[in-house]
Amino acid sequence: MEKQSVTIYTVAREANVSMATVSRVVNGNQNVKPETRDRVLAVIKKLNYRPNAVARGLASKKTTTIGVVIPDITNDYFAELALGIDDIATMYKYNMILTNSDADGSSAIKVVQNLFAKQVDGVIFMGHDIENELQEEFNKAAVPVVVAGSLTNDKNIPSVRIDYEQATKEAVSFLLKHNNKKVALLIGSRQTTINKFNRIPGYKAALNDAHVQFDNSLIFEADDSYETGYKLAKKMVEQGVTAAFVSDDSSAAGLLNGLTDAHVNVPKDFEIITGNDTKLATITRPTLTSITQPLYDVGAVAMRLLTKLMSNDDDDETETHPIILQHGFEERQSTR
Repeated sequence: MEKQSVTIYTVAREANVSMATVSRVVNGNQNVKPETRDRVLAVIKKLNYRPNAVARGLASKKTTTIGVVIPDITNDYFAELALGIDDIATMYKYNMILTNSDADGSSAIKVVQNLFAKQVDGVIFMGHDIENELQEEFNKAAVPVVVAGSLTNDKNIPSVRIDYEQATKEAVSFLLKHNNKKVALLIGSRQTTINKFNRIPGYKAALNDAHVQFDNSLIFEADDSYETGYKLAKKMVEQGVTAAFVSDDSSAAGLLNGLTDAHVNVPKDFEIITGNDTKLATITRPTLTSITQPLYDVGAVAMRLLTKLMSNDDDDETETHPIILQHGFEERQSTR
C-alpha cells in the first residue's frame, strides 16, 4: 500500500488544533500557548512532518525561492559566485533556482520569464548588459534584482562587484613598467558597459600615466572564450605585442597556449595578466599572474543584499548603490 504524505491538515487533526495553529508553530510565531506548542511539536516529530515551502508561499505570496541567471554555467568565475550565493541563500532559508542564459540576450529573456512563472521572490543576474525587453520583464515583475560580479547598462539595478576600472589600470601599469611598448587589452566585447565605461578607460588611464600613446588596434575582443584567445595569439605577435591584460581567465589560458604553440616564451618574450583569478590561473603552466577578486564574497554579499530588498529592509539607502569590494593582485609565473 502506498504511504500517504503527511500534510499540515494531518498534523492539525492529530494534535486537535486548527491548521492556523500548526502554521504559527512551524513559523515560530510566539502567539501560541506553550502546552499547545508542545503538543503540536510532538505530533510533527511523531509524523516526521516537513512543511511544504510551495504551500507556505501560496499563503504568504512568497515562495522563499530566488532565481540566479548565469551566462555560462561552465565558467569557473560564475561557479565561484554561485557558491557564495547558495551559502547565504541556505542560511536565510531560500531555495535557489540556477539557470543558464548561454550569454545570449534572447535566451536570458526566456530564462527570466520562466523564473517569474515560478514566482521567485527575487533574482540575481550575472552577465553583461540587459536588453530593453529584459528590462521590461524586470520592471513588470516587481521583484528585486541584484547584479553580481559585473555591472550593466541599467543603473537602477544595484550591483556587487570590484572596481574594474582601477583593477585594469593597475594591471596595465604593471606591464608598462616592465618596458613593454605594446600592451594589449583583451576583453569580451567593446560595447558592454563593463568594458566601455570601466576596463577601456582604466587601460587608457594607465597608458596616459606612462606617457604611452593609445592605439585602438591593441584592444582585442575574445567573447570570453578559450578558442578566441588561442587564435588571437598569432595576431598579437604579428602586431608586435609583448604583453596583455586579459579580462577573462579562459581567454587568458587560450592566449597562453596559443603563444606556447607559436614558440613564444611566456614570460620572457610575452607577459600575461588575467582578470578573475579562478582555478584556471593556477593550473596553467606557467601559472597566470592575476587581479584577484573575492568571488565568494561578491556572491554572498549580493545574496544578502537581495534578502534585504525582498524584505523591504531599506534602512540603509546606500545599499541600493553599487557595493564595491576590494580586489588584489597576485604575481605568478606569466610575468617577469
